[in-house]
Amino acid sequence: MPTTRLRLVTFNIAHGRGLTPFQGLTSRRKIQANLLKIAHLLHELRPDFVALQEIDEHSRWAGNFDHLEFLQHHAHYPYAVFGITTRREGLLNLRYGNALLSRHPIVESESVTFGQRRIGEKGFLYAEFDVRGRHVPLINLHLHYRSRIHRFWQLDRLITWLTLKQRVRGAHWYMPPVVCGDFNTPRTRADATASLLSHLRHLGEYTLHPQDGHTYPSPWPRRTLDFVFLPPICHRPHDEIVPAMLSDHRPVLVEFALAPSGTIPVAAAARSVGTEIRRAVAI
Repeated sequence: MPTTRLRLVTFNIAHGRGLTPFQGLTSRRKIQANLLKIAHLLHELRPDFVALQEIDEHSRWAGNFDHLEFLQHHAHYPYAVFGITTRREGLLNLRYGNALLSRHPIVESESVTFGQRRIGEKGFLYAEFDVRGRHVPLINLHLHYRSRIHRFWQLDRLITWLTLKQRVRGAHWYMPPVVCGDFNTPRTRADATASLLSHLRHLGEYTLHPQDGHTYPSPWPRRTLDFVFLPPICHRPHDEIVPAMLSDHRPVLVEFALAPSGTIPVAAAARSVGTEIRRAVAI
């Protein structure tokens, strides 16, 4: 089977408010104008997959319209899926979370919410894509912004879920999952990003991207909070932090070659990852 090159963007779009520091102070018109700029950026970058965090389906503070539908239409993506993590009804209604845009068919998806808070809840969105007959799994993750303990607990939830998902869907996977999103912690600390990379390497020699540069805050970035974890089957990766100021985060673009599959012991590795993460959380 020939090698396929794929492009992935992960981007926390901050509810479409751009660089406005406070949520709820941006008009619907300005939000739509900013989302249109994001759509144009995606058109220029040409990613096969777009992983979005802090994207609203129907929220009063974000114009009460479907941001994913808007981006899908204006960026010309045939496939999309939402993963709502925060729901609140009433006058100050909120519905937002994670989402994926794709140029390849989505054959399976699932959204997991970590808790039940009515505002600020985090979670992850899983999807499998049919890339020329190969099922490529991807996890779009958003972790707690403040608490290290919460982030480790959320990682434990993720790995437990991944172990079970592998038992059900692993036979269909062409490769171990790509993991990306907003981790709310740099790679250099003894925190979620470094821990997940260490434990994913039980599945193979995962690489972490971007390998250099910073993503937050976008006007004067000083920290890297947004990452893509690539499994070893993703060859010749190239990454770029896109110098866009359309959110408080900068988007990360990763391009890689999807080489012919080798033998990867995903089942045993997933069990090992689960055990190691739980040990780290206990410590």
